[in-house]
Amino acid sequence: MLRHTRTTARHLKRTFMAIAASVLSACASLGPVPGAHLDASDWGQATQLPVAGDGVGPGWHERRVGQRQPTLYRPTQHAGRPALLADSHGGDSLVRVRLQAGEPPAGRLHFSWFTDGLNHDADLADTAVDDAVVRVVLQFDGDRGRFAPRDHRMSELVRLITGEPLPYATLVYVWDPVRPVGTVIKHRRTDRIRKLVVQSGTEGLGRWNDFDRDVAADYRHAFDEAPARLEFIALMTDANNTGRHS
Repeated sequence: MLRHTRTTARHLKRTFMAIAASVLSACASLGPVPGAHLDASDWGQATQLPVAGDGVGPGWHERRVGQRQPTLYRPTQHAGRPALLADSHGGDSLVRVRLQAGEPPAGRLHFSWFTDGLNHDADLADTAVDDAVVRVVLQFDGDRGRFAPRDHRMSELVRLITGEPLPYATLVYVWDPVRPVGTVIKHRRTDRIRKLVVQSGTEGLGRWNDFDRDVAADYRHAFDEAPARLEFIALMTDANNTGRHS
């Protein structure tokens, strides 16, 4: 689930809630799904962002992954907070927003998530079972001329399938059942997707967990370079690889 959000040009304030949410695959084929019910909800109105287009306002959209069963996203209230409930029966889809082109690199990111349980059949380092319980995804622009050959091949494949190239860099905040906080997990198929563990183990289940992250510092920790412009923020719950109900 996803909760209260506010932003300025240099300071992003977001709160995300996930009741068993999961992973973004930047290599997936994405197709648009109507998201008007998100924008009109209390949660959508609370997540004011400098979105692409005119003005500032909600701009979240659901996107499916190929022909896979989608995850169901429903705005709701939880413990007094506007929230987005993600319910996945072996599903695989995401909710995403595109930021304005004039936005500078992100400053601080505030988010909260809530889950009742972790998926212990999953492993974030294994692409065959890399479902996750909660995930907040940041996609950055950058110089794709610096891609390694395999990243160029992956980017062209993604463009053919989705109409969009592979993002220059994707930083994913995750809750891992076993790996310690601060661990960086590289995607096996491309070096341009890296997951950062910000919560570990079972401590914190069944309650809100609040985070305040320095996005630029986290990006440097994960990629060993300074970030360029933040283009997209996405949330995703998937359980397609393990077949679990998240």
